Amino acid sequence: MRRIYIHQDTNWPNFTFDLIQLAPALLKVKGMQGRLMGRMESMGFELRAVAFLNTLTQDILKTTEIEGEFLDADQVRSSLARKLGMDLVGLVPSDRNVDGVVEMMLDATTNYASDLTENRLFGWHACLFPSGRSGMFKIQVGEWRSEEKGPMQVVSGPMGKEKIHFEAPSAELVELEMNRFLEWFNQNSEMDPVIKAGIAHVWFVTIHPFDDGNGRIARALTDLQLARAEESGQRFYSMSAAIRKRRNEYYEILERTQQGSLDITPWLNWFLDCLLSALNDTDHLIGGVLKKAKFWQVHTQTGMNERQTFMINKLLEGEFFGNLTSSKWAKMTKVSQDTANRDIKDLLEQGVLVKGEAGGRSTVYKLPQLWV
Repeated sequence: MRRIYIHQDTNWPNFTFDLIQLAPALLKVKGMQGRLMGRMESMGFELRAVAFLNTLTQDILKTTEIEGEFLDADQVRSSLARKLGMDLVGLVPSDRNVDGVVEMMLDATTNYASDLTENRLFGWHACLFPSGRSGMFKIQVGEWRSEEKGPMQVVSGPMGKEKIHFEAPSAELVELEMNRFLEWFNQNSEMDPVIKAGIAHVWFVTIHPFDDGNGRIARALTDLQLARAEESGQRFYSMSAAIRKRRNEYYEILERTQQGSLDITPWLNWFLDCLLSALNDTDHLIGGVLKKAKFWQVHTQTGMNERQTFMINKLLEGEFFGNLTSSKWAKMTKVSQDTANRDIKDLLEQGVLVKGEAGGRSTVYKLPQLWV
């Protein structure tokens, strides 16, 4: 049979790559990882916990956005906080599909030292699809895909306008392929662990062992292997957020890799470049955590009720959409307009908030410039 995809190569899955070509980017990644971990160590336990919460929240939101699914940020953050035992103000109930992806990502990161097994992957898959359905369609959950629906074509794009990127190995080969992948993933080797993360990602995507959710699980595997590389169960940068920014590139490089040779140097170059972007972006995250910590140190004696604390945290975390008005305050905190006005007036008097330039009904409120 004429070879079309890399999994049809007679040497599959013996990937090759040019380590000399990859070395400059790999050295940069190592240096940035080391500086980041050192910086986080100096922050103290509580600030690290908040930074981890923020990072994983972003990671979960972005890995689902890559697949065209948009989760509620407050639900994701609340679910994570509860599972991490963090007592935060303003937690909201979360749907079971949110709890499921949170459980998968927490297991991938905090239990990084545990072997990756078939049952563990089945558990992750079940977490992603608690109803047994992907959208309107019933799928096989917690088991490898079958040939019932024909060949597995990897696509992206909206329904009716899907783009086919490649065709995965037939379902009858999946168990054999996954056994080989799991043995490789769990073995100790001299391979650089960051390079191994990149290989694991493309190898798993190539097999595409499940009916749905393969991309999200591949990115969870990437996080797991990067956690092994750093020997840390706390993530302080989001690879999924970096991939989300370059979503089209991501699908294009995966497609070229599938139709190329077993020399995956171009893919690994792209992977390392994306990882560098993720590490660079974490400065904004850490800066926000430090700014928030400093704010509460300054206002440790400032009397605030639960609603005020919730809204101020929203502003500090940069999660507030649009301008803050009294009507928006009332809606978000589920109180009357009069109560919202009293809450805001109290914060104005204490110097926690300041008025914007416009007045009257269009008055907006914001944090003083120091905290923006």
